[in-house]
Amino acid sequence: MLNRRHLRVKVMQVLYAYSLSEDKNLPDFEKSLLKNVEEVDEMYIWTLNLLDEVAEYVLIDVEGIANKWIPTQKDKTFSSTKLNNNTFIDSLRQNREYLEKVKKYKVDWNYDPEIVRSIFAQLKDSETYLEYLEQEDRSIAVEKDIIKHIFKKIILKSTDVEQAFEERFINWPVDREVLQAMIAKTFKNFSSEVPAKNKLADLTPSWIEDKDFILDLLKLTIKYAKEYQELISAKTKNWEADRIALIDNLLMRMAITELIHFPTIPVKVTINEYIELSKSFSTLKSSTFINGILDKILADLTAQRRIKKEGRGLIA
Repeated sequence: MLNRRHLRVKVMQVLYAYSLSEDKNLPDFEKSLLKNVEEVDEMYIWTLNLLDEVAEYVLIDVEGIANKWIPTQKDKTFSSTKLNNNTFIDSLRQNREYLEKVKKYKVDWNYDPEIVRSIFAQLKDSETYLEYLEQEDRSIAVEKDIIKHIFKKIILKSTDVEQAFEERFINWPVDREVLQAMIAKTFKNFSSEVPAKNKLADLTPSWIEDKDFILDLLKLTIKYAKEYQELISAKTKNWEADRIALIDNLLMRMAITELIHFPTIPVKVTINEYIELSKSFSTLKSSTFINGILDKILADLTAQRRIKKEGRGLIA
């Protein structure tokens, strides 16, 4: 699922677009932010549906075997449609939320049927699939192991799937690890033999609270951009403005916004989060630079009593 660090990345990306855009209509960027978050959920449903489609493809494969004049011994080995009735897949197909989201996002892998065929072909060539066909235990705990194999060993390594997601989801390189975590959570959640008890992974720990967090962070960082940039400029007088990366300025403005306007987020958490983000999205020296500047600004804000924390925000 999307944790607070992932959500901060989403806000940073929209702020970057806002900074470079001539259009400064805030509602448009709020919609863009929410769309970027929802795309992670859409990517998740596309992946679950791909697993569903691969399982169903066995029907096509078995039909092809049945139509052969002289089936080989190997063909006879693969004449089982067991995968289509996999307990995990069956439970997924009965999940109302999954079915509704497949319709909502208009998920359909038929636009490139070669992807499903290729994944099944790789599965069919594996010893793992042969072992699965011989396995008699149909409990969901055992049955989902073959689905895990399809996801981890085939889908995640498929260049065709990689290309399909890159073309469909602009933030795929960043969101890939979130997708993996959500699929892993789904495997964990689907533990009951009763389909109605198996739940999809949540997009965030608490969407109502997290939605307010990202929208407020976006709006307040934009609202106080000039004021907080002046705080940064006061501590970077020995630096030429064009030498400071735009991402560094955005991350520091976001950090200052959190320090002042989000009382339940501990100071240490805020500082550490933006230092870590700079390591992934800015220059090699950015983390040290941002750490130094934020420490100085934090000292001034503390002396001015502008930082007021409460509840969880009081944790040192």
